[in-house]
Amino acid sequence: MPSFRREDSLQRLGTEEFDVLVVGGGITGAGVALDAASRGLSVALVDKGDLAAGTSSRSSKMVHGGLRYLQHGEFGLVYQALAERQRLLRNAPHLVSVLPFVIPILKRGGVVSRRISLGLGMAMWQYDLTGGLRIGRRHRRLRAEEVIGHLPGLRRDIVASGYLYFDAWADDARLTLAIARTAALDHGAAVATYTALTGVTRRDGKVVGATVNADGRAIQLACRAVVNACGVWAADVQSIAGVESDLEMRPAKGVHVTVPRGRLEVDLAVLLPVRGDRRSVFVLPWRDGHTYIGTTDTDHDGGLEEPLCRSEDVAYLLDAVNAMTDAGLTVDDVTGTWAGLRPLVTPTDTGRTADLSRRHVVEVDDTGVVTVTGGKLTTYRRMAADTVDAVMAHRDESRRCRTRRLCLRGALSPAGNGSRDEPGTHLEGRYGSEAGEVSELIAADATLADPLVPGLAYSRAEAVHAVRCEMAQTLDDVLSRRTRARLEDRATTLAAVESVADLVGNEAGWSDQRREHEIEAFRALVSAEDEAQQGM
Repeated sequence: MPSFRREDSLQRLGTEEFDVLVVGGGITGAGVALDAASRGLSVALVDKGDLAAGTSSRSSKMVHGGLRYLQHGEFGLVYQALAERQRLLRNAPHLVSVLPFVIPILKRGGVVSRRISLGLGMAMWQYDLTGGLRIGRRHRRLRAEEVIGHLPGLRRDIVASGYLYFDAWADDARLTLAIARTAALDHGAAVATYTALTGVTRRDGKVVGATVNADGRAIQLACRAVVNACGVWAADVQSIAGVESDLEMRPAKGVHVTVPRGRLEVDLAVLLPVRGDRRSVFVLPWRDGHTYIGTTDTDHDGGLEEPLCRSEDVAYLLDAVNAMTDAGLTVDDVTGTWAGLRPLVTPTDTGRTADLSRRHVVEVDDTGVVTVTGGKLTTYRRMAADTVDAVMAHRDESRRCRTRRLCLRGALSPAGNGSRDEPGTHLEGRYGSEAGEVSELIAADATLADPLVPGLAYSRAEAVHAVRCEMAQTLDDVLSRRTRARLEDRATTLAAVESVADLVGNEAGWSDQRREHEIEAFRALVSAEDEAQQGM
């Protein structure tokens, strides 16, 4: 019987032979596992941490074509991304929703530049014609009052008019989780988190197996190919796998901050230019009365494991918003932060990371190790398809990709053209047709309807469900990825950590020692974020 339990998957790793071992539980690795398993291959997926623990839970959470890529003439990339956006709206309508975006046109000396206005209008038409119209809505011009109505704090003296266009939004961590659960429960993949690759075994120049470490013990597994889908960690995995490559990674750090909606009211996404820079930042509405702001796009030369939002990152984002609005945001308004590393592939480029392409790269080693990196959240399915195509070619086989119209677990009945409103309830927007599983927990124990973290919409039942059905292993898994409590309001989440530990520990069977370890580990994460934000 298909399972999404780590214990069951670990047992399978040591007893079954797999066609493909996928290393990396981000959205790309999960996508590869689903694509391969849906083609009928036997698949194992492992990650040294949690699903989506890296970049795939720390993105801007936008499913978009990339309007700015048109400036670089990358029409093919935009077309591909918009096609994938449409597939996500159709295949995961409970997790991916259409989101309107506003771009204000600003005055210059009291009168907006006609050249700038016409240029932006042309870009809007290019975006629609490249594929934006697939959702059944096209851009339109807005009067200054309409623009300000969507972001009331916007300075009235600088707004001349604006444009409205449409893209989409998704909870990145839950989307990754849904892909992995679909691969396991519907197509038989074995998925094991907190399981690290330690070596690859070859015989006669071909991959025949691998060694992974889980809970301090080594597991030998048999496999015919290894896919390295570890993003910014790809080079590390290539080293472990004994692969020589000319691939060069240039990690770019993207930072976001969360503030209360009352401090920065917005009802859709607004794109604001950054004064003195050639970039823009987004201001987006979030659930539970929050607004988030992002993103930065800078070179990252520190450690890869836990990138932090530092005081200069916070200042950059707040200064950008304060220059365009009367919000007067300060560091004390920030309730949550997150920082992710984009896996940019750059063999020779020395320009800004913001100008680098988001195209992906697939490399095939002669022995059967396939590496995929680059790309972005929106195009994960295409990246996965190209990667599995490479695996099949290495095997001298051909099996048709089946993910173009493959619905993810929990998919509600999609609208015909994908242009739909967000599901009506909190649970529907997170679990789709599987929301009843959480409701049943509440029906059996009314106390599970209580808030997991006071002031946030997540219920205690969702934490129980995360342990039982979503492979949550730690407090951070529950509070940062199965829910997004830490990202929304980390101080309030920290105040509730002991009660959450009691609930999760009771469900997971933790000892008192394990419970205390989890609490201290979560406190250390929050403390590091606080210190980085304050510049300590």
